[in-house]
Amino acid sequence: MSKKKNSELSSKLADVVVMGMQEKKANDIVKMDMREVNSTLSDYFVICNADSHIQVNAIAKSVEEEVYKAFGQDVWHKEGEGNGEWILLDFVDVVVHIFKTEAREKYRIEDLWGDAKSEHFKSA
Repeated sequence: MSKKKNSELSSKLADVVVMGMQEKKANDIVKMDMREVNSTLSDYFVICNADSHIQVNAIAKSVEEEVYKAFGQDVWHKEGEGNGEWILLDFVDVVVHIFKTEAREKYRIEDLWGDAKSEHFKSA
């Protein structure tokens, strides 16, 4: 598969992730294009936060379901599901970070990659 074709696929995957987040009313959704950033392995980071552990878990489940419906793809690696503070879903080309609001404010991971192009979304 060509790099351009793969890049288009990862962009569509990131958009489906955003849709899954919006389904569960995620807060402050940011899609970061990591393709031009040195020392990153994935094409996109998609980040959001939620007000409760329950909502963090619901957003993660929604993202997994939407990606599976659109691409038939399961998450490659998942972390943090038990604590509900910060769930990471790794779809290889797209890495998803779902934070409880306080944890997002604490870790501020967007600041680590401030040179990435960012697009902000609201939940419908």
